[in-house]
Amino acid sequence: MPRPELQAPPEIFYNDTEARKYTTSSRIVEIQARISERALELLNLPDDGVPRLLLDIGCGSGLSGEAMTENGHHWIGYDISQSMLNVAVEREVDGDLLLADMGQGLGLRPGVIDGAISISAVQWLCYADKSSHEPRMRLKAFFGSLYRCLARGARAVLQLYAENMDQSTMILTCAMRAGFGGGVVVDWPHSSKAKKAYIVLTCGPPSAQAWLPKGKGEDGEMCTDSDEDSDDENETVGMYDRSRPRKKMKVNKKGRGRAWVLKKKEQMRKKGNVVPPDTKYTARKRKARF
Repeated sequence: MPRPELQAPPEIFYNDTEARKYTTSSRIVEIQARISERALELLNLPDDGVPRLLLDIGCGSGLSGEAMTENGHHWIGYDISQSMLNVAVEREVDGDLLLADMGQGLGLRPGVIDGAISISAVQWLCYADKSSHEPRMRLKAFFGSLYRCLARGARAVLQLYAENMDQSTMILTCAMRAGFGGGVVVDWPHSSKAKKAYIVLTCGPPSAQAWLPKGKGEDGEMCTDSDEDSDDENETVGMYDRSRPRKKMKVNKKGRGRAWVLKKKEQMRKKGNVVPPDTKYTARKRKARF
């Protein structure tokens, strides 16, 4: 069966029928609960009993939001499917729900979110469902707005099913260019069905909070160093540095004296352009003020 991303845009694929079918499947509910608990674990929130304001990106019918509610946190859910949100309202979830396209950015105030999770949603941005969609620009808008709305030192944990390595690289590159630091944690790397990849991002400069735990193995325990080094394809942790593009450097104008200006003017004349005549003032440096 083809991937949902290849069949239709999310707001069309998850119609009323598919939304209810998704939410009533006991298997999906169990998997969503397990992944959501793991995402909350990777958020590494302080264990001080203080509720945090979290963001659920691609919240769907609120299955992942229930895990945040059970852990005593408040949350805001984003989703592009009206049908999914309607089911969430019927289920009377505790979070605030917003109908929005994450590819157009998150319209939230800077620094107000204490953490964010996303379960099987970010990979949808890698597909152009409309002629106006450009995956890299949509990922840039998403990660840029996510970075701004997170408090400094907060984390975002994005569980996704990338179709290939190119998609994973594109998503990670856009995240690092937005200013995030972090990496990838892979649970059950040796299983083709149970394997789960989490992009764990930290907002702000590197700190002690930026460490990543090892992925879980077949028995549910953390993988050992020997397991991790045995196969590069089954690596459980991948660390990446922030790679914001540097500002364009100013052109060094040293050496562009009178000779260089006369040469450029001669080239312009040969092209038939109208160039002011050469005088004793040509290429003379003006004083900063009279």
